[in-house]
Amino acid sequence: MIERYSREEIKKIWEPEQKFQYYLDVELAVCSAYEQLGQIPTEALERIKNNATFSLNRIDEIEAVVNHDVIAFLTNVNESLKEDAKYMHMGLTSSDIIDTALAIQIQEASKIIKKDIERLIEVLKNLAQQHRKTLCIGRSHGIQAEPMTFGVKLLNWLDIFERQYERFNFATEEIRIGQISGPVGTFSNVTPQIEEITCKLLNLKPARISTQIIQRDYHAHYLQTLALIATSIEQCATEIRHLQRTEVNEAEEGFKSGQKGSSAMPHKKNPISSENLCGLARIVRANSIASLENIPLWHERDISHSSAERIIFPDSTILIDYMLNRFCNTLENLVIKKENMYKNAHSYGGIVFSQKVLLKLIEKGLSRENAYTIVQKNAHEAFNNNGSFKQNLINDTNVTLSLPEIESCFDYNAYLKNIDKIYQRFGL
Repeated sequence: MIERYSREEIKKIWEPEQKFQYYLDVELAVCSAYEQLGQIPTEALERIKNNATFSLNRIDEIEAVVNHDVIAFLTNVNESLKEDAKYMHMGLTSSDIIDTALAIQIQEASKIIKKDIERLIEVLKNLAQQHRKTLCIGRSHGIQAEPMTFGVKLLNWLDIFERQYERFNFATEEIRIGQISGPVGTFSNVTPQIEEITCKLLNLKPARISTQIIQRDYHAHYLQTLALIATSIEQCATEIRHLQRTEVNEAEEGFKSGQKGSSAMPHKKNPISSENLCGLARIVRANSIASLENIPLWHERDISHSSAERIIFPDSTILIDYMLNRFCNTLENLVIKKENMYKNAHSYGGIVFSQKVLLKLIEKGLSRENAYTIVQKNAHEAFNNNGSFKQNLINDTNVTLSLPEIESCFDYNAYLKNIDKIYQRFGL
C-alpha cells in the first residue's frame, strides 16, 4: 500500500516565518503602489526591496515589550531600513496587513487543496469505470433493497465531489480580496488607488468596502465549504466502514505486509483510515462553527476573531489536505470483494428480487394487495428461517407463475439495463 502524501507544503504556509514574509510582501506592494504614484522615490523603493528583512527571534523580543505582533514585526523591519523606514506602513492600520496577508495564505493553501480534489475526482472516475458492472446490493435503512452496481455507488461519490469542487472554487475566488483602507476603512490617510494597485500586485481584488477588517462572512463561507468537503469524505468513509463489517464483508481497506489490527486479537483487520477520516471531519466542522461565530464583531471591528482564526485556518486547510490525500490512498488500495457482493445480493434465496415477483404477479392478474401479501409472506419466511425465497415461491400454490416466469424475476441483469445511461450523464 503506497502512501503518497506530505503535509509540509501546506504546513509551511501557516508557519510564523512564512506569515511574516506575507506581511512583508503586502508592505512592499504598498510601497510599490506609492512609488507608481510618485510618492516614494524609485531609488528608495529599490533600497527598501533590497534591505527589508526580519528575524523571528527579534520580533519575539520586541513583542515581549510592545505586546503587539504587527508593531513588533514593523519595528524589526524598520531596523533594517534605517532612513527609508519612514516610507513603510504609510497611512495603514494593522488589519490592512493581517487581512490582506491572510487572503494570500488562503489562496496559496487553496492551490494545494484544489489539486487534491482534482486527484480525488480522477481516482473516483477510474474506480467507477472499473466497477461499472460489478453487481452489489443497494441498501436503505441499512437493509438490503435491490441490486445495483458498485460503480453506481462510486458515481454518486464522484457527483458529490464534483459539486464540492465547484463550491470550493467559488469560495476561493470569493475570498480573493485584500484591503488597504486604513482605520475604520475610510481611506483617511491612504487613497483607494493605493489599495487598487496593491491588490493588483498581489493578485487580489480590492474589497468593495472594509471596516478596518474584511467582513468575516467571507471567511465563514470558505470554512463552511471545507466543512462540506470533510463531511462528504466522512459520508464515503462511513460507507466503507459498513462494507468492511464482518457480516457484510464486501470491501475492505488495504492491509499492508506487517500491519496489525489489534494488540489482543490477531484476526482483526480494522477500517482505521476511514475511522480516522470520520473523526477528523468533526474537527473541520467544529472549526466552521467558530468561523460563523467570528462574524458578529463589535462596531467596525474587534479582534475576537483573530485568536480563533490563528487556529481554525491552519488546522482546517492542513486537515482537508491530509484528509483528501488519505481518502485517495484509501480508495486506491481498497479491496473490492466481488464474490461476496454477489453472494449477499442472492442471500435468502434472492429476497431482494421481491419487487420483480410482485410486478409479475400483478401482470398475471392478481390485485396489488393480494400479490404483495403473497410475496411478503414468502420473503419473510425465507428471512426468518434462513430459507430460500425462490424455493418458497415455487412451492406456494398461490403463486400463479410458471417456473420460467419465476426464474425470470431473479435475473439481476434486468436491474442493470439503464446503468450505461447513468454513466453517460457523467461523460463516461
